[in-house]
Amino acid sequence: MDRRLFLHQSTRVALTAALLPPVACQTTTDKKMTAEAAEAAGPPSADAAPFALHEATVADLQDRMAKGTETARSLSEKYLERIKALNEAGPMLRAVIEANPDALKIADGLDQERKAGKLRGPLHGIPVLIKDNIDSGDQMMTTAGALALHGHKARQDAFIVQKLRAAGAVLLGKTNLSEWANFRSSHSVSGWSSRGQQSRNPYVLDRSTSGSSSGSGAAVAANLCAIAIGTETDGSVVSPSSCNGLVGLKPTVGLLSRSGIIPISSTQDTAGPMARTVRDAALLLAALQGPDPADPARLPLPAALAADYTPFLKADALKGQRLGVEKAHLNGPPAVAKLLKAAVEALKAQGATVVEIELNKLVNPLGEAEFDVLLYEFKDGVNKYLAGAGASVKNLADVIAYNNAHAAEAMPIFGQETLIRAEATDGLGNAKYKAAVQKSVSGARQAIDSLLKANQLAAIVGVTTGPAWCIDWVNGDYSTGVDFSSPAAMAGYPHLTVPMGQVRGLPVGLSFVGSAYQEGKLLGLGYAYEQATHHRAAPKFLPTVQA
Repeated sequence: MDRRLFLHQSTRVALTAALLPPVACQTTTDKKMTAEAAEAAGPPSADAAPFALHEATVADLQDRMAKGTETARSLSEKYLERIKALNEAGPMLRAVIEANPDALKIADGLDQERKAGKLRGPLHGIPVLIKDNIDSGDQMMTTAGALALHGHKARQDAFIVQKLRAAGAVLLGKTNLSEWANFRSSHSVSGWSSRGQQSRNPYVLDRSTSGSSSGSGAAVAANLCAIAIGTETDGSVVSPSSCNGLVGLKPTVGLLSRSGIIPISSTQDTAGPMARTVRDAALLLAALQGPDPADPARLPLPAALAADYTPFLKADALKGQRLGVEKAHLNGPPAVAKLLKAAVEALKAQGATVVEIELNKLVNPLGEAEFDVLLYEFKDGVNKYLAGAGASVKNLADVIAYNNAHAAEAMPIFGQETLIRAEATDGLGNAKYKAAVQKSVSGARQAIDSLLKANQLAAIVGVTTGPAWCIDWVNGDYSTGVDFSSPAAMAGYPHLTVPMGQVRGLPVGLSFVGSAYQEGKLLGLGYAYEQATHHRAAPKFLPTVQA
C-alpha cells in the first residue's frame, strides 16, 4: 500500500466510491484556499502566452546551446522568469520553494567552459530543480518544507548534488514538497508544507499534485525547468509523476546515494529523476548514480553499472518481451481500467506478450509491517541527520515541540500524529522492528521475483495511481481507487512510470516494475511504449475538471 494512502486508510474506503472521478472539487472549504483558487482560475488556460522553452527536452536545449541561439545563462533566465510568472502569480503553482541566487553565476561559469571547448556531458548547462529535502552547500535552505527547519543551510552538498554539479547542471532552485516527505500526519494534504504552502496541479488547479515530490512534479509538468529530482520512500516519485503527466523513475535502493538527504527510511528511501521524456530521465539517472562509501544501502551495488542508459532506449524494445499486468487494475475504476486495457493493446501491438498476474494480492498484507519499519527508521534517521546539521532543532522531539509551540503557523490544517508515533519508538534493536523489516522487505522481494520467474516476465505493469484527487484541507488525501507503488518500494526494486493517457484532463501513468538493478531494461520498455503512444500532453491550467 502507498505510504501516502496507508496514512489515510480510515477515510479511503468511504470516499473512493463517491469521488471517482468527481466533476469538480467541492471539499476544500478553507477561506484563504478558496480565495486563492478563484484568483488563480482566470481564463481556461493560464499558459496562453507562448514560452520559448515549451516542452523542450535536454537534447533540444543542448542543440540550441551548440548553435549559439541559447546559453546556459539565457536558459536559466527564461526558466526563472517562468517560475516568477507561474509560481506565486497566475495559477500560483507554488512548485518552487526557493530559487538559487547563485544560478546565473553557475550558468556563466558553464558558458565559459563551453566557449573553451570543455563540455562535461549531456547535462552541461541544463537547469535542474531539486527537492527541498536534499542538501545543497550554498545559500539555499534545506528544510523538508518544515518551518521547524527554516533557516537551516547545509554545510555541504548531498552526494547526488555533487554528482549533479560535476555533470554540469545548473542548480536552479529547490522544489516544494509534502512536509517531512508526507510523514507527519494521518490527515496530511499532499503538496502542502508549512514553509512552501499548497502546491497545485498544473493540469487542474484544484487537484492534488500528489506527493511527496509534489513541487518537482508540478515544476517539470509546467515547464519551470527541464528536469528535476524527487525522492521516494513509497510512491513519492512515481505518484506525482503519474498525476503530473511525467516520466518518473524510482531506482533500485542503493543505485543513488542517500547521503545528505533528510530521511524517512534507510530501507526504502531513494532519490529519482522526474522528466517529460524517458530519454531525459535516463540522462539524469546516469549523472546521479555512483557508489558512496557513506551510504551502505541494503542492496549492494553490482560489480558493473551502466554508465549510459540511452543504448537501452530502442523503439522495438517491447518486441518479444513477456509482461505481467496487474489483474486487479484491469477490474478497477472503469475510466482508469479503460486506459490500462488500451495500454495493454499498445504493448501487444509492439510485439509484447501480456499475461495477467496478481502482485497486489501478495503485497497488500505487508502494509502494516512496512509502516512499522518507517516509524522506527524515521526517528533514527532524522535524529542522526539533525545531530549533524546546523538547524535549531536537534532531534525529532525538538521538531514536535517546535510545532506545538508554533501550531498556528506549523499545523493550521493537520497535526503531527505520525511524528509523535515515530518518537515513541525505542530504537532499531527492537524485535518488532527487526521482524517488520524481514516481513516487508523479504515478502515484497519474494512476491516480485517469484512472479517474474514463474511467468518468465521482463517486467510487471499496472496503473501507477488513479487520477489526482481534490485538494481537501478538511479530510486530507484520499484514494481514487488504484495504487501500485508499494511492491517496488518495499522490495527496494526499480519502478518506472510513463504517461498512459488522461481521465477528464487528469493524467494517469503506466508502471513498469522489475527486479533489482533492472533500470536499463525498464527504461527500454518504457521508451518503446512512449514512442508508440506519445501520451505526454502539456497542462492547460484548468481551474477545475471540465464536464
